[in-house]
Amino acid sequence: MLLGLGTAHADYTLNLSKGVTQISNDVYDLHMLILWICVFIGIAVFGTMFYSIYHHRKSKGHKAEQFHENTTIEIIWTIIPTLILVGMAIPATKAMLELDDVQESDMSIKVTGWQWKWEYEYLDNGIHFFSSLDEASNKARQVGSGIDPRSVPNYLLNVDHPLVVPVNTKIRFLFTAADVLHSWWVPELGWKKDTVPGFINEAWTYVEKPGTYRGQCTELCGKDHGFMPIVVIAMEQDDYDNWVKEQKAEAVAEASAAEKEWGMDELVAKGEKVYANNCSSCHMADGAGIPGSFPAITDSPVVTGDIEAQVELMMNGKGMMPAFGQMLSPVDFAAVATFIRNGLGNSVGDSIQPSAIKSKLSAMPEEDDDEDDDE
Repeated sequence: MLLGLGTAHADYTLNLSKGVTQISNDVYDLHMLILWICVFIGIAVFGTMFYSIYHHRKSKGHKAEQFHENTTIEIIWTIIPTLILVGMAIPATKAMLELDDVQESDMSIKVTGWQWKWEYEYLDNGIHFFSSLDEASNKARQVGSGIDPRSVPNYLLNVDHPLVVPVNTKIRFLFTAADVLHSWWVPELGWKKDTVPGFINEAWTYVEKPGTYRGQCTELCGKDHGFMPIVVIAMEQDDYDNWVKEQKAEAVAEASAAEKEWGMDELVAKGEKVYANNCSSCHMADGAGIPGSFPAITDSPVVTGDIEAQVELMMNGKGMMPAFGQMLSPVDFAAVATFIRNGLGNSVGDSIQPSAIKSKLSAMPEEDDDEDDDE
């Protein structure tokens, strides 16, 4: 999946690539050490075998020796492989212990996998957001879009909200999933980690070089598995601090937006974009759905019926439909709920305000945080 199109196309190589962290370089060095040991063993074993076959063949007058059991040889070919394995196990164990050492971390980020996006929660400063496939890639991937994927920068490897981290900081990650198995992988960091519903997995990183590093989900997690990229942007500390301030300011503005009265046209216009990024994968861009798999939005009795029942379904999810109450802001939720009632061939004529959604979300019981038990 990492062989994207356009600017996302990677050079073809026959070996692991070095990353941008010390642990990724340690993993690379371990890989090369084991590789050369295996190459040496292969040359020695097959060289000896081919030499013996060629120089001791019957046509040269050699006769096969008839003997069974040689204690000395058996001891030698038991001790030598054992020493080789012990020699390989020592650096491998060191690297594995290093991979799991999350102690003395400077900050913690909780990562939750959803079908098909990532949720990031900065446990030290309260920043929280979802990261989805970017709009340009999402449009180009649609069947019949007419868009050449090669014209889209970082096609299928870009997101709307990247994970931002500071350089020269030890970052602890807590991984879990809200629905099915996912796997978070950014090659330059040197590791990947499964996200499992009901469990917390840990990993850490320490990025020394500012830059943008891309990855994807590497667990087959459903029909849109291939559209669940990861983008990590490493910044200098000052730039990161400014980003944190911007995120907190946006959170305040979003909270304020949830309290204002929105017009129908405003909600429909915003809801169309929210629908494209969150709902069109299953229900299709035109709302026709996929017969037998995903119901149509157009002329749906749920969508054209009681708005409270529709909101309840969207908020809590059902079957393969995720609980959008946990995924969307009150403004986005109200906008998309209003859009599907007044777009995609529907014209119910009513709407729901973000303030009403906010009240409903506040009344919902809070879920237990898995990471509390882990910490």
